[in-house]
Parts: sequence; C-alpha cells; structure tokens
Amino acid sequence: MKLPVIAILSFPGNNCEVESLRSVRRAGMQPLFFRWNDDTSLLKDVDGYFLPGGFSYEDRGRSGMVAARDPLLGFLQEEAAKGKPIIGNCNGAQILVESGLIPLGEGLQMSLARNTVEGAGVGFLSEWVCITPTCARDRCATSDWEGVMALPIAHGEGRFVSKDPDLVAELARNNQIAFSYCDAEGMVSDAFPVTPNGSTAGIAGVCNPAGNVVALMPHPERTSAGDPYFASLKRWIQSGRKMEVDLPTGTTVPFPVGRREPGAVEIFIDTLIVNNEERTVEQAARRLLPHVQLKQLKYFSPGSKDPGHILATVSLFNQNKEVAYIRRGNDFFVWDAEVKEQKPLEKSPLRGGIALLRREEPDSLGASLGKGSETGICYVCRGVSKEELMQRDVLEVFANPHAASLSQLV
Repeated sequence: MKLPVIAILSFPGNNCEVESLRSVRRAGMQPLFFRWNDDTSLLKDVDGYFLPGGFSYEDRGRSGMVAARDPLLGFLQEEAAKGKPIIGNCNGAQILVESGLIPLGEGLQMSLARNTVEGAGVGFLSEWVCITPTCARDRCATSDWEGVMALPIAHGEGRFVSKDPDLVAELARNNQIAFSYCDAEGMVSDAFPVTPNGSTAGIAGVCNPAGNVVALMPHPERTSAGDPYFASLKRWIQSGRKMEVDLPTGTTVPFPVGRREPGAVEIFIDTLIVNNEERTVEQAARRLLPHVQLKQLKYFSPGSKDPGHILATVSLFNQNKEVAYIRRGNDFFVWDAEVKEQKPLEKSPLRGGIALLRREEPDSLGASLGKGSETGICYVCRGVSKEELMQRDVLEVFANPHAASLSQLV
C-alpha cells in the first residue's frame, strides 16, 4: 500500500519542521518538506498537510496573522474543501485560526489570544501539560486515541477565545472541541494550572465541521508520547474518510471602530532604526490596499504615573533606538532622554494619516503599570481613504476582534 504523503509547510520563522518530519515518518507516512514560496504543483500527490510550530514572521502583528494572509492559505482552503486533512500545531494552529479555516472554515470566528490567568498576563509558557480527546475517536483526523497525552507547550498566544457568545457552546454541541487540557488522571478542567493559559473551557484543540482540519496548541511532534496523534492521521487518510455534516452557524461579531479623544497624557514611541514589524504588517495590509503606508508606534496612557516613569523603564523605552513623543491634550512634545525633559514639538507624529489604536483585551501590561494605565499599538495609515481603511478584512490585519479593540485617535 502506498504510504500517505504529508507536506510539512514551512513559513519564515517556523522552527519545528525537523520534529514534524520525524513524527510523520515514525507514523509510517512519507513527509515532503515544502517552503511557503515553492510552486504548489509540487503538492499534486500530497495526501495531507502539516503546519508546524515556531514563530512565522516573528509573530509580527500577532501570531499567525501574516502567514494566514499568504496566497498559500487560499490553496489550502481548496484542499480542505476536497477533504484532505490539514493539521496545525502551535503556530500552525494560530495560522489556521487567523485564516478562518478553524473553527468553521470561513471567516475569523475566534482568536488564539495572549496567555492570561484571571486577567493577568502570564507571558510565554514553556512547560509540560496533559491533554485528552474530548470528541469521539472518529470525529477528526487526529482524535483516534484515548487516555492522557503529556506534551510540551511553547507559546505566548494560545488562549482560545471568541466574542461570539454562542460559538463555544455550538462547537461543543457539534463535537468540535477535539482536545482539552486535563490533569494526569484525565480530569478536564479550565482552571489554572490544568489549563495554563486561560483558554476558554480548557480548550487545547479544535477541528472544523468536517473533521479534516485540526488546530492544536501543544506539541505532539516534540515527543514520542505524541505518536498516537500522527498514527490517527494515517488511519484517517487510509480510510478515505470524508464526513458529511451540518455546518454550525457562527456569528460575525461586530467590529466597531470608535473615536478616542486625546487623553490628559499619552506617550507614543517610534523606532529610529528599521522597524521590521511595521514593514511586515504593512506588507500584509498591502495585499488588500496596495498603496497603504504604515507607521507603527507603541502607545502608553500612564494613568496617574508621570510619563518619566514609563520612559525610564528600559523594557518600555530604549533611548538608543527609540524616540518618544508626549501628547498633553492637543499639544505634542518630544522627550529629551539626555536631560529627561519634554520639549515642544511643532508637528504631530500622527499628522497626515488615520491613526488606529489597538488595545488587547484584557490589557494585562496596562494593569501591571498601575491604576488607570493603558497600553496598545498605534498604526498611522497614510495613502488610503477612511472608507478603504474601514473595510472589515483590512481592520482584521491590525487586530483580531475576538481579542482586541480598535479605535481611531482624534
């Protein structure tokens, strides 16, 4: 019998290709290494696809956002419609969620948001967890095993969350919550530390309605304990299984962009050297708006704190490669880091463009800076009209509405 061929898809910044190749081969399948910019004609004999972990495009913008808007994902959408399995682990899961292939196969229905516990940020997690299948063994391509699987996690944005109030319940009814975090005895819990990242309902992985697309945050490819996950994939392919299902009815949540009036004190921090994240997010936006020009600024509203407190913290402001602007009402000042004083500024860094502010929900960094403090990323967009910029698919480049808000700075 011909061995199933699994394409390992690599975007710039992925780092789990070798482990994925080994796991596919260990499961009795034939791996095919494929770079994101290779010709898709090389995939004509492929039986399935695997998107590995890592940091595609250095997680610029947010994890998986840039890769999810690559033309290759349009090809994968077609392959998924044919019933071919498409599996994403960690960064691969983030790409699938951002592309809309998960959970419903169409549109941005959820987010893999920053790790939090009770609203407090917990940063990047690198530790071992336990998961167990919480769907039927034959429900999806990688769920044909039982018991507890101990696996490593390594992510900063792994919290499954959705603002659609009915989505998670509907996924549960449709048996699409494929894997959940559990303790060593297999008891599922959404409480910390069993669920380490605040994921809704303790979700570790989900599948699409047909079961052939799976997104999982832990790493079964990094340990032989994950072999049953890949063995299940082989059996699914060899069975020729294609599920006929009634599609869930997900809701497209509103994505309002309100006006944000100038605060009493606001800080905008620009990069003096080349800002690679700025350039990469701009390129992602240019797939939709070819003429957009982007300036990215860090944003702080320091609440009751003096701006000097923020600007004296090197992890927030590095005077050797950044310049800071302070807005007090409608007046802008530039921060002189040598003498630690603000000086009048004639021209606003927001001039000539439409300024959008993205704020994460919850704003864990703001909370850590003190009462009333807020943080975010400001995108100053030039070369396009407001009507062009306010299209939903464009706004989704700058923020995932299930994990962040956007407002226009006045």
